[in-house]
Amino acid sequence: MTNSPLILYDGDCNLCNYSVRFVVKNDKKRVFKMASLQSELGQQILAEHHLNENSFSTFILYENGKLFFKSTAALKVVKKLSGLVKLLYIFIIIPPFIRNFIYDIVARNRYKWFGKSDVC
Repeated sequence: MTNSPLILYDGDCNLCNYSVRFVVKNDKKRVFKMASLQSELGQQILAEHHLNENSFSTFILYENGKLFFKSTAALKVVKKLSGLVKLLYIFIIIPPFIRNFIYDIVARNRYKWFGKSDVC
């Protein structure tokens, strides 16, 4: 396993793949590692934490042995990126149930709105 923060994402989702490319582009210090939830590593982490290994509708940040999900994970990631995007971290002050309500709407519709890819 890696000591770097690890982003786990849906490898079939175009929005998720775009988001990963965005992180790579703005991760000037190369802080993050990435793996799809469908990968061997992703499946291993899901199993170790007793999470559904067939559910790929969440963005996960694995950092220092802890898992962060959905909007909290995304905001923790942007906080460590370069540039003005890190200012989005201000949204951490919004209660998670509100942030995740919006997150869940996007997650439910991500294939319909952004498409699905056969290749990660």
